Parts: sequence; structure tokens; C-alpha cells
Amino acid sequence: MASSFPSVPELVARARLLYGQVFGEEAPQTAVCAPGRVNLIGEHTDYNQGFVLPMALPLVTVVVGSQTSGPDVTVVTATEDADEPRRVDFSLPGDGSPLPPGLPRWANYVKGVIQHYRAPPVPGFRAVIASSVPLGGGLSSSASLEVACYTFLQQLKPDEGDKVSTVVACQKAEHTHAGVPCGIMDQFVSVLGREGHALLIDCRSLEATPVPLADPDVVILITNSNVKHSLTGSEYPMRRRQCEEAASILGKDSLRDATIKDLEEARDRLDDVTYRRARHVIEEIERTVQAAEALKRGAYKEFGKLMMESHNSLRDLYEVSCRELDELVIAAMEVQGVFGSRMTGGGFGGCTVTLLQAHAIDQTILHIQYHLYLQRATVSHCSVQSFPLSNMGGPISRAAHRAC
Repeated sequence: MASSFPSVPELVARARLLYGQVFGEEAPQTAVCAPGRVNLIGEHTDYNQGFVLPMALPLVTVVVGSQTSGPDVTVVTATEDADEPRRVDFSLPGDGSPLPPGLPRWANYVKGVIQHYRAPPVPGFRAVIASSVPLGGGLSSSASLEVACYTFLQQLKPDEGDKVSTVVACQKAEHTHAGVPCGIMDQFVSVLGREGHALLIDCRSLEATPVPLADPDVVILITNSNVKHSLTGSEYPMRRRQCEEAASILGKDSLRDATIKDLEEARDRLDDVTYRRARHVIEEIERTVQAAEALKRGAYKEFGKLMMESHNSLRDLYEVSCRELDELVIAAMEVQGVFGSRMTGGGFGGCTVTLLQAHAIDQTILHIQYHLYLQRATVSHCSVQSFPLSNMGGPISRAAHRAC
């Protein structure tokens, strides 16, 4: 009933096979992987220096390859949803000049990581990329690719090995080469995710507190609307600018420092849209801290209530949900045994994340499918992929960035 996804060994085997077909030489010397992530709560708070609560997934990006003797780089992607062409060839600048982005777009993440790698100069190489993280699904396929590429370069020419520095370098790659002014969350959990835990990340101090996820009676269901989102358009940067504008009007360095009292006192100086954006962020930061505490106590009903508040705020105040995501949440919440559900990721499509009792998983998937069938006149293009991650102490965050 649920969708299946390839294991890390299966992805590596697929990438190795393609490597042999493309390059027709000995097997690749190096294989690495890095996970995608799902954010349980704390959306659009990372670039406001707030708190987030993501966890790493068993959906991963794999890079296999070998160093070459010259400055030339060839990278091939096996990802079917990537833009064409699926192969890029370029030479690394020998004079330290920038490596410019271009087309295809997927290759810009690779180029950005090369540009910001902390042990230059990077040697030439050949590589193949394979991934089980759905593109545009809000599960951070981009950070998974960036961290996998960075880890691959570490095998070719080791840097100092500092994990937070790796996180920052991969974030810079997305800023400069993908054109997305993202926060730190996605790269952080891809590098530092821990088995059987979510991470409460303070996006100001870059401190992370592991939150155990080891109750076999509770599962997390990720449901992909298959509505592709893109954060490289105008909406995501606009939300960030609106938050910065609100913080400036409030006299704060970021909305992390603001309270609802501050916001209400300044309301006559804010337009309605900026007010709503700021209100979401301020309340979402507080919700995230409360949710982490609830999860530690096993207070799943309380956690689920906070998830619903988060979704409603993202829909009404931040305006980053869409009809398909809203219908997925409505359907999930109609099933007994579901604690809470919300959109996850940047929005405008992608996935929902649902916390529920293990015995309710099959019924929930069936009900979501039936609900969407009834709503087919308005969500006719929405076909659902469901990934139940049963036993939160098991496969959820098994795949930290590493050599495979």
C-alpha cells in the first residue's frame, strides 16, 4: 500500500552500474551518501534565527566516483526528474576564479559545493549521482545532494573535518549557485542527524539537542502530494524579505528576538501582509520549543495539536500551503489514531508529515487515497506517494552523511 524506496546498497549498485556504462573503466573508487530530511515542526523559522525540529530520513543521495589526473570534471545524474542534460563536463579554474552556475540547474549544486569546499584546490573527478529523495517534495533533495557532494570531495582531498563548517559551506553553495536564500536547517540535519532522534536546532547558536524518537507504537507518515515546489522563484525570497522588514520595523536583529507583544505594539507601522508573516514566525518559534518538550514526554496529542496549529498558520498567515496539501492534512485528521498532520518544507507543494499510532497506518493511507478520489475534481493531478517510517528508533535517521 505504501510506496517503496531503494535502500542505500541498492542506490549504490545502481550508481556503480551507470558509472561503468558511462565511463567504461574500473569501478569507482569512492561511494558516499547523505540523507534528506523531514521537518516535524518549525517552518520558515531557520532564516529567522529560530528553532526547528527536523530528522534525517532513509531517503538518501548517493555519489560514486573517482579522482582523475587533470582539472576536468564529469558528473552524471541518474535522477529522472532532473533537468536536461543529465551529464555535465567542465574544467576547474586553475587561477582560483569562480565556477559560474548555469544549466542544467541540478549541476549548480555540485558546482556550488566545489566553489565553497574548504580544502581547495579540488582535483578533477568523474562521478555519478543517484537519489531516492523526491525532487520538489519538500524533503530537502538539494541539501542531500550538497552534503553528498561535499562528503565525496572529502574522500578525494580531506578538509579539516569540522561538521558545522561543512554545513555552512553547503548552505553557501545553495545561496550562490542555486539562488535560494535558505536557512541552515536542511544542511545541518543532513550532516548531523542522529539515529533514532530528531534534532532541536537553535539556528542562531547552531547548537543541537537530540530528541529521542524510539516509541514502536508511534509512526511518522510522509505523504507526497506530487505537486512539485521550487524555492528558486520569487515567493520564497519574498517571505524572507518580509521577515527582515518586520524585524527592522520592530527594532530587532531578527524575529527570534521579537514577542507577540512587540508585534502588536508595532502593528500600526506594519502592513497587513508583513504583520501576518511576522506573527507566523514568532508563534512558530515558540511552538517548536513546546513541541520538542512534548515529544520528550511522549505527549503525542499535545505534539499533534501543535502540528495542526503550525499547518493552519502556514496556510493562513504565511500563505505557503496549497489545496493539495490542505486536503492531505484534512484527510489524515479524519482517521482515529492520528495525532497531528501538517505540510512540511518550504511549501507551494511537496509533502505532509503525520504523527499517528502504528496500528492506524494502513487505514490512514487508504483513507487519504479515498478522500483524494472524492476530491478529484479539484485535485485531479494529485497522486499520493506515502512513506510510513514505522518504529521511529529504527530507519528514520539511520543515514547520516558518510562513506558507503
